[in-house]
Amino acid sequence: MATGEALRSAPVKPRRGAAKPDLFADPMPARIEPCLALLQSKAPTGPNWAFEVKWDGYRLAVHRDASGVRIITRGGHDWTHRFPSIAAEAAELDAGSFILDGEAVVLDEAGRADFGLLQQALGGRGGKAKAERAMLFAFDLLYLDGHDLTRMALSERRDMLEGLLDGEIGMIRLSEEVEADGAEFLASACKVGLEGIIAKRRDAPYRPGRGGDWLKIKCIQSDTFLIIGYEPSSAALGGIGRLLLAGLGNYGLAFVGSVGTGFTHASAAALRKQLDRLATASPAARGIAGRGVVWVRPNLAAEIAYRGWTHDDKLRHASFKGLRDKADAAGVYRLA
Repeated sequence: MATGEALRSAPVKPRRGAAKPDLFADPMPARIEPCLALLQSKAPTGPNWAFEVKWDGYRLAVHRDASGVRIITRGGHDWTHRFPSIAAEAAELDAGSFILDGEAVVLDEAGRADFGLLQQALGGRGGKAKAERAMLFAFDLLYLDGHDLTRMALSERRDMLEGLLDGEIGMIRLSEEVEADGAEFLASACKVGLEGIIAKRRDAPYRPGRGGDWLKIKCIQSDTFLIIGYEPSSAALGGIGRLLLAGLGNYGLAFVGSVGTGFTHASAAALRKQLDRLATASPAARGIAGRGVVWVRPNLAAEIAYRGWTHDDKLRHASFKGLRDKADAAGVYRLA
């Protein structure tokens, strides 16, 4: 995207694996809880903010040490076997040990990350397929050759990440920082159909959770909701007229409306088979009734794009993007 030149300063030369043991080395952690982006309505301003594209995929940590490569999902599951192309390229990077933080995506014909295509590549929710087409956009480096980098500022970690990847254009690529005004970058991202942008404090260490060091600003809102039922339809793709959705309320699940677009025939047919196995006699959310609805246990979480909320807390212009896997650990939307 030509919204600005990538930020590039002289990379701090990463220290490569030494032949002698390093008595001052930091132990390589088995897992680091991820830093998460806090949702904001507007892009921040000021020179201390760095901006990147918001990728629409699965958050992964890629670990490499003497024993090999491990790819860990946000939920802590080992999915090395699910992303063989990323694992193979990680094994070839020029470092003794590292932990990359990034997003696995599958790109559409226009070069945009498509969550639905990634889900198809993985075989759907609970699938066992290997996503050969998935690539990793790496945006942080947390550990390198015996050294914990999480205490360093983002700008320093990014320098070392650039040095490690050194122009890679294969299945592991650098998520470029964009030198631009945040509001202008967001407008450009929205214009070309991206999900949104990420803003990060350049001087912040890597801190787990949603502390505000990282912000996400979306073009189209997208959140995770539970499926609590569906309306059968002989005329609709896969036999699903619409899905009924719920979020987390103060007293259990709360009905948030329905979605009837975004399916393909294959995705709807596969989804209906899963839903029919979860059929139950009554709705899981309070205050909802419907004739001809097949109620289901709220075991399936769907990623839904939408344009906003109605006055009675229902989704506006919702579209189905795909099912979230438990290993992805995406949080179900909580109503305020």
